[in-house]
Amino acid sequence: MNLLRTGLVIVLLALGGCVETRFESPPGDNLESCDARWKGLWIGDDEKPKDSNTAFSVDDGCRFMLIDQPEKGGPFKEIRIPVNFVHADGKDYVVVSDVALKGLVRIAPPYAIDPAPEKSFYITRYQVRGDAIDLYSVNDQRMAQKVIEGKLEGTVAKTSNELHVFIRGDRAKVLDILRHDTIFNDKSQLHLLKSRQTVAEFERAAMAAQKSNK
Repeated sequence: MNLLRTGLVIVLLALGGCVETRFESPPGDNLESCDARWKGLWIGDDEKPKDSNTAFSVDDGCRFMLIDQPEKGGPFKEIRIPVNFVHADGKDYVVVSDVALKGLVRIAPPYAIDPAPEKSFYITRYQVRGDAIDLYSVNDQRMAQKVIEGKLEGTVAKTSNELHVFIRGDRAKVLDILRHDTIFNDKSQLHLLKSRQTVAEFERAAMAAQKSNK
């Protein structure tokens, strides 16, 4: 799995696998299905031509697609990722439910929550700067500490190599957490650059680079 695909899964989808934070509710009632600033083809800023077999495309209909080549030299796949956006106090967030990610990765129900909710939510903060987007994931250790100290309601499950945090609260409460708690990492975990290529051009260029580097 290359760096961009790993970053997209971990950061954009706020999905850390064995280290994760999920929310019981999305933040607030004003979830939007589109942020036009995302439209276009996005690649990681450190992607080299011979390694460029993953990109992220947002079409005119605001459909988010992961453009991925599971095996170099093989066909590309387009995986739809339903996302929503929240804008609050001048800050921007991507919100995606665990149910929406079934086509991308296998996700178990929230750890140690019985009965398991029908869905839970991952949240990532982002900043758009012209033709670049920075994404900031939730600081899972910070969230776990807030739950342990009783500052937030939820559960924490930790082993030597896993950390599962579940934050309880309705839509208003989760939005309030975003507004008043420092829950995201201070440093961007993924820096995306807008490409001038179409999806077809990106795929052809990637295939050509792979052939020339055999």
